[in-house]
Amino acid sequence: MNYKIAPSLLSADWTRLAEQVHACEDGGADLLHLDIMDGHFVPNISFGPMMVEAVRGITTLPLDVHLMISSPRSYLEQFAAAGADYITLHSEATHHLHRGIQLIKALGCKAGVAFNPASGLEQLPHIIKDIDLLLIMSVNPGFGGQSLIESTLPKISQCRALLSNQNPDCLLEIDGGINRDTIARAAAAGADTFVAGAAVLGTDDIQGAIKELRSLL
Repeated sequence: MNYKIAPSLLSADWTRLAEQVHACEDGGADLLHLDIMDGHFVPNISFGPMMVEAVRGITTLPLDVHLMISSPRSYLEQFAAAGADYITLHSEATHHLHRGIQLIKALGCKAGVAFNPASGLEQLPHIIKDIDLLLIMSVNPGFGGQSLIESTLPKISQCRALLSNQNPDCLLEIDGGINRDTIARAAAAGADTFVAGAAVLGTDDIQGAIKELRSLL
């Protein structure tokens, strides 16, 4: 399986952003994950399109933009224009999920859909063939540094079975609590793309941390 490491800039030192982004590149990161939080859908505020644009200006890595916001369809054009490669909507925040996916693709980006830990997958069969990335949250969204919720791993396995039959090229991403102690179990469950915040950008050796995570896959 082609595994991908996606460092989460939520854990970055923003006074050293360019330095740390370049360290991610040098360490072999495949994507950069940007968590967009509005203080409404999740109990925290992070950053918006201007930060995405700033990161786009300092790296050629694909930008994996995760919209943890209410009314995400209102902001898709802004994030696409800022340089997002992937834009992921939360199923819980999007009334017309298929329409949102189609709009993301019309804007020239790859479309993702995210499910929170306690959310069921009832909507997934209806959009599974239309998405490029399926994100399973393994913590409750809003804050970095949380511990992986073990009950999300069977959901990963369920998603892997569905994707294998219906959309094998779609990335299956896990976000939350991914570190040297959990990444192998997440991979065994079926994930192929791993968001890692504190485990990479919270260390003194970003390059080494990425390489260590990859060595455990």
